[in-house]
Amino acid sequence: METHEKALLAQLASENPELAEMVARHQSFESQLEEMNHRPYLSPEEDLERKKIQKAKLAVKDKIQAFLERHQG
Repeated sequence: METHEKALLAQLASENPELAEMVARHQSFESQLEEMNHRPYLSPEEDLERKKIQKAKLAVKDKIQAFLERHQG
């Protein structure tokens, strides 16, 4: 994401609770993935959970991107 998109995202998130929720969820997924990626080993269940989190993070990112595209004029 480019700098001007990040600035626009921050501005819009402060004005739109739905977007703020999406951004918070994306950041939460990112934190969960970082924690999992620092583990030396993941059980098969943990690996499956990591993949689910990655998909959910991507889905939220797509929603955020679509929101930004609608508001970039």
